[in-house]
Amino acid sequence: MTHLLIIGGASTDILHLDSKTVPSAGGAGMYTAMAARRCGSKVSLFAPCPNPIPGILQPIADRLTEWLGPIVEPEEGLPHFEISQRGGKTEYLKATFGAESTLTPDMLPADLSTYDCIHIVPLGDAQKQLDFITACRARGAKKISAGAYIAGVDKSPRLVHDIVAQADIFFMNQSEAIGLFGSLEAAHTDAGKLLFITLGADGARVIQGAHKTFIPSVTTAELDPTGAGDTFCGATLAYLAQGQHPIMAAQRAVPLAAQMIAHVGPAALLFDETAPAIPASPKARVNETQIQKISQMISTLEEAAPFNFVSPELPPARHPKALDYFFAVTLQQFSFWNEKNNRYHTPLIAPLGGVSQKGAFYLFDAYRRRLETDADFCSPARQANLSRADLLEILKSDDGTDPMPALDLHLEMANAYGRDMLALHLTPETVLQKTRASAAPLTTLISILDKIGGYKEDPLRKKSGLLALILSQRPEAFLKFAEGEQVEPVIDYHLMRSCLRAGLVDILDERLKNKIANRELISPADEWAIRHAAYRAIGQVVALSGKSTGAVDWFFFGARKRCPEMTEPECNLCQIDSICAHRKELFQPVLRTTFY
Repeated sequence: MTHLLIIGGASTDILHLDSKTVPSAGGAGMYTAMAARRCGSKVSLFAPCPNPIPGILQPIADRLTEWLGPIVEPEEGLPHFEISQRGGKTEYLKATFGAESTLTPDMLPADLSTYDCIHIVPLGDAQKQLDFITACRARGAKKISAGAYIAGVDKSPRLVHDIVAQADIFFMNQSEAIGLFGSLEAAHTDAGKLLFITLGADGARVIQGAHKTFIPSVTTAELDPTGAGDTFCGATLAYLAQGQHPIMAAQRAVPLAAQMIAHVGPAALLFDETAPAIPASPKARVNETQIQKISQMISTLEEAAPFNFVSPELPPARHPKALDYFFAVTLQQFSFWNEKNNRYHTPLIAPLGGVSQKGAFYLFDAYRRRLETDADFCSPARQANLSRADLLEILKSDDGTDPMPALDLHLEMANAYGRDMLALHLTPETVLQKTRASAAPLTTLISILDKIGGYKEDPLRKKSGLLALILSQRPEAFLKFAEGEQVEPVIDYHLMRSCLRAGLVDILDERLKNKIANRELISPADEWAIRHAAYRAIGQVVALSGKSTGAVDWFFFGARKRCPEMTEPECNLCQIDSICAHRKELFQPVLRTTFY
């Protein structure tokens, strides 16, 4: 189980709500800690520790793995706040900070390397917060997170910028972000860093370097918004520590924050049941019955086996530049189709080297051909500086035309990959060195790719998962998984088409079903409804069939030949024909994206 340390205290508060006035446990550290624990992490708190513990804080203390920090007398040593949450407005009526102001970095344990992440609340003093970050680094902290407060941003913006630069992860609200960066749009991080901005009832924003993602809110009946931002922070940190993609971590944190503000104080954070999941879309769902049937059949199929990623379009085994090649080319595996009149028109099929190639294998072959005449083409430095003319020359077909439906997106991803790799002082070989030194090689690879352009943008990590499969299944066995490690489902449009036609996923919304059948462009929300359902469905097939993700993925990816985009499915060639739902009229989500 992951273990977090939260530096920041608990308080005893009085809350004035619209309907009543009540005592409550409070404090940024407390809300952050209890949210992280509710989401499945062990949590320790470094803060003034009252003796005896007031009754209102006893449920908090009971749930902590440790309460570190100086022992204080409750009445004078603990912070106390009186907060009005009436009329949709937050107002601090009284505030005493107790002994929290006496906390100093030298009170910390000498070894902090046992914690997966350390989060430091603002502590009412930006310089002190920065001093704690420095001390945590010196004492072996693996990862450091910090939060902002508006007074610190207003009073000491340069110090807060330093804190953002020194922390690996940073949390702030919309007002703080505007105060620090000038606008929401200007907010950014350095390569490899994460910034989460809460937007109140509007949701949140996740910033990974220059890449920004909006996370919508969840409808709730607001009773007490105290601690909502800290709850989001604690939940996000817990999911990040558990290996979730930053966007997925934030998506999973939002429902807990929504649940929390529907109750008084931290009451919802003390529930024993699992934290609420990302709300399922009412437009699509997994079909549990069909999942059981297909999983059982796939478990018996010899054809459901991993691909070794050796073919005429790919570098031969033990090619000296294979590693650079696969890192650079796998992130380009997306958007191989043309649109016309707001509908899917044709897949990418073009002649290359005298052979008609399609989609992924066209691109594989184009990069392989350039590699044979330009050995360093796939290096991060070359990708960072790749020009449009360079890429067009590499990807043009035999007749000299550009067959790529989204050439500019491919250039953007190539440049983003190269820039991030250079900024983080990484090469494919050094990435593999880090995986080999890790007890969890796959987890380490994925966590690094979450920081790299071309891979980091997709919350479902399709291209990251594909690269992991390639590296593990190639004859070179570049990557060896630890026991129990499994690649997440690799969801592209071929797998979504298979899920819909075979009945693993049901579309419940008739309007969306008609759009899919008519191959019309759909909205990102509708695409997510189907893709997330397919992700969950394939994950269940992997678990129930006993097959690896690589085997299940290659089986369904192979269906592109027997159940293709443009011609009638050849059901007699399909091993699951007898239990398929035969929804042959259905297609796949049509949306231009760099994810797949």
